[in-house]
Amino acid sequence: MMDKIQQKIVTKDFFKQQSEALHQQKIVFTNGCFDVLHYGHVHYLAQAKELGDILVVGLNSDASVRRLKGEGRPINPEQARAYVLAALEMVDYVCLFDEDTPYDLVSAVQPDILVKGGDYAIENIVGGDIVKQRNGKVVVLPFVEGFSSTTIIEKLK
Repeated sequence: MMDKIQQKIVTKDFFKQQSEALHQQKIVFTNGCFDVLHYGHVHYLAQAKELGDILVVGLNSDASVRRLKGEGRPINPEQARAYVLAALEMVDYVCLFDEDTPYDLVSAVQPDILVKGGDYAIENIVGGDIVKQRNGKVVVLPFVEGFSSTTIIEKLK
């Protein structure tokens, strides 16, 4: 039997099937690897949630993380990372994606607001064109300095 947390882990098809119902509210989308969850991640997700009603987190699959971060990553397997994210109060849905970018997932979700953290230039954010076509917004939130999964992993070594 699926618990309340597992019910928040959905597939891309969920967004196609529930599109009309979901779009009664403001949907915020973000994505990442979230390999070793830390304060910076949680702070960022809380800020993202403040921008709308529903927070959807696109989560890189294990294969996708390996291609982006290299061998030895991810530290935590995709199902564990998805469950931990879904357990967070501010996260409404988690959806794994296997591609290098979340473009197809952004297309399926059709968010009102697309959020990334750090030093991204708004015009370079993957899926920004999809959101802007719907008169949505693309937002860059500042990173919390001193927190990164890579730094934590290096300290553990």
